Amino acid sequence: MFKRISIRPEALAFLASLLLLSVYNFPLWRHVFAIVPADADGLGMRMAFGVMVLAIFNFVLALLSFRRVFKPVLIFLFLASSGVAYFMSQYGVLIDANMLRNVAETDVNEVRDLLSFKLLLFVLILGVLPSWLLWKLPVRHQPLRRELLGKLALAVGSLTVLGVVALANYQGLASLFRNHHELRLLVVPSNYLNASFGYVREQLVVAKEPLRQIGTDAKKAPAWQTHQRKSLTVLVVGESARAENFGILGYARDTSPLLRGQQGVTAFSNVRSCGTETAVSVPCMFSNMGRGDYDAARARSQEGLLDVLKHAGLAVTWRDNQSGCKGTCDRVTQENLSHLKDPVLCSGGECHDEILLKDLQAYIDQLKDDSVLVLHQMGSHGPDYAKRYPKRFEKFTPVCNSNALNDCSQESIVNAYDNTLVYTDYVLSNLIDLLRKNQDKVDTAMIYLADHGESLGEYNLFLHGTPYVLAPDQQKHVAMLTWFSDSYRREFALDTGCVSRERDKPLSQDNLFHSMLGLLQVQTGEYREGLDLFASCRTSGLTVARK
Repeated sequence: MFKRISIRPEALAFLASLLLLSVYNFPLWRHVFAIVPADADGLGMRMAFGVMVLAIFNFVLALLSFRRVFKPVLIFLFLASSGVAYFMSQYGVLIDANMLRNVAETDVNEVRDLLSFKLLLFVLILGVLPSWLLWKLPVRHQPLRRELLGKLALAVGSLTVLGVVALANYQGLASLFRNHHELRLLVVPSNYLNASFGYVREQLVVAKEPLRQIGTDAKKAPAWQTHQRKSLTVLVVGESARAENFGILGYARDTSPLLRGQQGVTAFSNVRSCGTETAVSVPCMFSNMGRGDYDAARARSQEGLLDVLKHAGLAVTWRDNQSGCKGTCDRVTQENLSHLKDPVLCSGGECHDEILLKDLQAYIDQLKDDSVLVLHQMGSHGPDYAKRYPKRFEKFTPVCNSNALNDCSQESIVNAYDNTLVYTDYVLSNLIDLLRKNQDKVDTAMIYLADHGESLGEYNLFLHGTPYVLAPDQQKHVAMLTWFSDSYRREFALDTGCVSRERDKPLSQDNLFHSMLGLLQVQTGEYREGLDLFASCRTSGLTVARK
């Protein structure tokens, strides 16, 4: 069949542009149809928008339609776009540099959770099949001079169409783009190509930058000289734990019965994350920049909270049951527990979060220095929520047992997610029990802060990673809890009654850096008292953390 059919590269560029616009961009069109009314003006706006995108695609592909280049480029676009279209349609994700960073820095277990038969069908039908047909299709190239003239004519024609349509519909299109910035993140393949270029550029900047030290002046305040015992401050970094579903924060379901019964636990009701994905939130929450000034490249090339604590003489350890610390723990002691072969806590290539408490008593028994221990949970990481907890914690049923969330009812998705929080409640309560048991010999404390929240089908969004300005509150409103032993409160001069009264105060992950320095009585020029959530709750006589 293909021996009798051939095509000019300019015609192929147009057909490929039409295919990309119509087949791989159905999430885009679904959104356009939702935001542009179906009246006469709206139909004209939809058509104008489509023609503009088609003209841009055609212009770019015309410039790439050379022998030995064009087919490989199109095959790459078909294969990549098929996978991107699947994830956009399945989970409602938008593609930007932060999402690409999240993908690039994930681990094998998280990737495996996203694989499904439906994804395979998408790639086979929208990626492999058109790529095979394209590879077999003869393309009639001309001598270079005529080839260049043809491409120039196609490019100029595309720009002319683009300009005419834009001018003829300027007012409506300008309003559309001004009010819906998300549109550019929905256009396949430009969304993931732009995101990829941005991520690669960021990595090149990081590679060139030497490590910038901060807080090298850090030291323990004089108040440390009166401490009678060693101290252990445990910081638990939660995963995908949205505040809305925590029973202790007012959720209709009792997803945290054990924490509710723990004496001395304070649950903060109004905390916002720095980002909507781990690759942003974790480096940001441990940095001194805050969300407003956060820069991923800068965060990678400078020290953070754990380094400052280490400069002050505290022993710092990071225990991980997930995809790593995203650079925040590179210069402190690390323990990756996610691949242990524990017969009870680990199965199917991953471990449940109780693994983070394994041998913790032995760790406390051998404690030689004042220490900070960070526990990084797998928590409520989706989409396969039912894998995040042992079966005995399946309190709410029926549950979604698939990673293809579109195949499940929202009720079953929420049930599975809520069960992850029931398990988190159990893990945190056990941790508090262990710390309380040791308070006669070690001053102990726990702070829990989730990295970001999670969408469970609201607004047709699932998981997380939506650009912050567009993300719903479910992805930004996160859980935060604190618990302090009696001896810790005395030695660190902390009025926990005051802390409890502050639980509804607006907070964010910007507060973590300075609150940890203030809580641990660390003096450094990096400290900002206004961002220390414990500052107003210290008893009189304490030397302030700023040097």
